[in-house]
Amino acid sequence: MMAQNKRLIGIVFAIALLLLVPLVAMQFTNEVKWTILDFIVAGFLLLTTGLAFEFVLRKVKKTKNRILICLVILAVFLLTWLELAVGIF
Repeated sequence: MMAQNKRLIGIVFAIALLLLVPLVAMQFTNEVKWTILDFIVAGFLLLTTGLAFEFVLRKVKKTKNRILICLVILAVFLLTWLELAVGIF
């Protein structure tokens, strides 16, 4: 149980670090112009993806099934991110 809680803390910490990248970039260049809404949406997408991975790791026992489900979650995340970023559809 304790390892699972550490994994959740790691997920939240990793998301915070990922969101720091555009925040820092905005301080050094005008090429990155995120609004607070951009940070909220990115945080939501990253958090739901991370929590979905955590759910799969806790509930799915077979390694092959875990990998397949996590790949599908990752594909949905990437397609959503791309659609929001550049409108591929």
